[in-house]
Amino acid sequence: MSKVLRVIAVIALALAGGSGCGYSLSGRGSFLPSYIKIIAVPQFVNNTPVIDIERRLTDAVRSELIGRGRYKVLSVRDQPSDAVLTGEILQINIVPAAFDAQQRQTQINIIVVTKVEFRDLKTDKVLWSHPALPITERYDVTTSSDIANAGTFLGQNANAMQRLSSEFARALVSAILEAF
Repeated sequence: MSKVLRVIAVIALALAGGSGCGYSLSGRGSFLPSYIKIIAVPQFVNNTPVIDIERRLTDAVRSELIGRGRYKVLSVRDQPSDAVLTGEILQINIVPAAFDAQQRQTQINIIVVTKVEFRDLKTDKVLWSHPALPITERYDVTTSSDIANAGTFLGQNANAMQRLSSEFARALVSAILEAF
């Protein structure tokens, strides 16, 4: 075998051997113990004036966990489960993000800050927590209505509430399952 063919063969073997490296697709991995199959996700506590945000965020988190396909999700804490995910919505703020030539807001950021804890009930240990998890979503402002109040904006814009809930759930569940 010529020297060139040997080098090519060595490179091919190295590449083939390296294909089993431990990487996985984002959103598919989990560092949770294998015995965690049932997760209780009770209604989040709402400490903000935004009506119904706790139900929307909780429902989105439950759906995201179910969508991962590995877990049964319960809505109450007192049923037998392997882990519990609790949350508290601490604040929701609107911050101007962009302005037009007349200094009118054209985009806003809505920032939701939550306190979250994911507890293994078998060992009674906290597997993941965050005392002030911020999630930010940017929205275009299409009308000159009062947008200084997050409750007003989210109450009048069902699409914004849905998008905010979905993005919050995706970020939270990914953080818990992938231990970021």
